[in-house]
Amino acid sequence: MAEAILFDLGNTLASYFGRAEFPAILKAGILGVQDYLQEQGFLRVDPETIWNSVRAEDHEAKDHRVRPLEGRLARIFQLEPDQMAAVADQMCRRFTAPIFALGYCYEDTLPTLQALCAGGYRLAVVSNTPWGSPGTLWREELEWLGLGQWLNAAVFCTDAGMRKPARPIFQLAVTQLQVEPQECLFVGDDPRWDLAGPQAIGMDTCLIDRQGLLLDEGTVSIQNLHELMAVLQSR
Repeated sequence: MAEAILFDLGNTLASYFGRAEFPAILKAGILGVQDYLQEQGFLRVDPETIWNSVRAEDHEAKDHRVRPLEGRLARIFQLEPDQMAAVADQMCRRFTAPIFALGYCYEDTLPTLQALCAGGYRLAVVSNTPWGSPGTLWREELEWLGLGQWLNAAVFCTDAGMRKPARPIFQLAVTQLQVEPQECLFVGDDPRWDLAGPQAIGMDTCLIDRQGLLLDEGTVSIQNLHELMAVLQSR
């Protein structure tokens, strides 16, 4: 029987953007950073060099290691460590601002978390972040969305140094929750990240398919979080 429920964030608990929308969001984030550095007198790179570097940085490591946003921005804008120390936080905030501006909880999210808490379950968010953006900013986002009060833990890829589906991010979450993997159910929307990783350490999994677009992945699936309680009661 599950004692803890772990959730992906984007497209599971909250809506942000689809894959096809990310290039425009990335452009807005980079322009926000560029404007900030111009304001601070730190902009020394021409636009062509910036966008060539953005294209070179727009990938994740094949071994799932996190490529932190701070390092990517330092390389794109050719900033030295002492310069980064002065501007890194605001650069990251400018980069993530277009993402956070889109965020909102699905209508079933808060009622489900409240019901799970009332049922005695321990709850956590376990999520990758776009371009390795800092977990500190995403924890602030959880509070803004009203999710923080229901969570016992929030683990982002930057905390573990590895992105889903690598095991360390899931192992860190169960350590923080003080439960065993076999006592957990992981709920996520993307078969690439949200099945093999948790299953590899012994978690049960459940796919949420809000758009009805996923093929049968041989796992339990739901169309909304209201259906999750029935899944738990059937286990």
